[in-house]
Amino acid sequence: MRQTSHDRPSSIAVYFCFIALLASQSASAQSLLAKYKQAREDLVKEAIVGNGIQNKGVIDAIGTTPRHEFVPLAERGKAYYDMALPIGDKQTISSPFIVAYMTESLDPQPGDKVLEIGTGSGYQAAVLSPLVKSVYSIEIVESLGNRAARTLRRLGYRNVHVKVGDGFKGWPTAAPFDKMIVTCSPETVPQPLIDQLREGGLMVVPVGERYQQTLYLFTKVDGQLKAKALRPTLFVPMTGSAEDKRQVQPDPLNPTAVNGNFEAELGDDEHVQGWYYQRQFELKQDKFAPQGGQYIRFANSDPGRSAHALQGFAVDGRKIRQLKLSGWIKTESLVFGPERWQTPKIGVTLYDSNRAEVGHYWIGASQGTSDWYRESKTIRIPEDAREGILRIGLFGATGAINFDDIRLEAVKD
Repeated sequence: MRQTSHDRPSSIAVYFCFIALLASQSASAQSLLAKYKQAREDLVKEAIVGNGIQNKGVIDAIGTTPRHEFVPLAERGKAYYDMALPIGDKQTISSPFIVAYMTESLDPQPGDKVLEIGTGSGYQAAVLSPLVKSVYSIEIVESLGNRAARTLRRLGYRNVHVKVGDGFKGWPTAAPFDKMIVTCSPETVPQPLIDQLREGGLMVVPVGERYQQTLYLFTKVDGQLKAKALRPTLFVPMTGSAEDKRQVQPDPLNPTAVNGNFEAELGDDEHVQGWYYQRQFELKQDKFAPQGGQYIRFANSDPGRSAHALQGFAVDGRKIRQLKLSGWIKTESLVFGPERWQTPKIGVTLYDSNRAEVGHYWIGASQGTSDWYRESKTIRIPEDAREGILRIGLFGATGAINFDDIRLEAVKD
């Protein structure tokens, strides 16, 4: 049926409806931006300053860099959590703390030319951008490199240059570099990177086995790298032949907890060996410990603040169907954190080949105080699981928790 003139909406009415829609969308966008801004402020307070970052420029850069723009839409709700997130192509965006820590370790100066190996999402380059003269960043995965370049260009990071290629060959036409930051973990530092670092220059890079890496700060002295161990860490595998040619390969059929009894002495970096992202911990000595003479203690008085340690491992869910998780626990005046998930635990998070989470399991502790007791749990492994993270700590709860003899064992059929 044809509309009469009285039935048709007037052009003025359509105009005002359109204006109202735009206003509504604008208000919604502003509300979301305000939410992200508050989340960044909370992140800086709790995970950056709260965990020891002191460089004001780095703190400001983390506080102003829109991390949500560098993660997939499906992950934006977690953009300002202090955690790595999948970005596709089996890669992740590093946690804000590790980005801040690596950046601070380089002592960035306004005149620096910096080479980044492993562009990934582009977030690390974005954090560096306001602190240095120029950033040259290389990504071996073409789709990631092109996406990062578009994102950085759209957001106005004009001093960041991105190319797709083998990062371990460096960027000869732009060398020499004052600083280098490597966000993928080689067994040893590739020679081209050493050659392209200027004398006296600094390089921060995670070096070691696939799941047992240490973050090092290198200084080039007389053409050689002088090493300083910073802390244990974990970065995703490299893409390409460098990962395949590792001398020590992980064993996905026999996952175990490394230094789960905490008997190894503290490393030169004053961190517990075998574990990374250690926060608010203390290695205690006690001849009456459940296993050996040492155990680890986490204490926290600020609700919601992190106090934990993590460890990575390989697992093949096609061949291992169950894992047994166990450990000794002792608690002191425990109070759960303000969020439902902020409870003390021994936990395992499993991931598929694209680093998407496929399962999370844990042994919890009750509130209050207890003497040593042993807990265990058998976990059913999803078929698509390829790696996992072992987690121990308070995770936002207050009080103290002690752990000893943490074990991770495959259950044979």
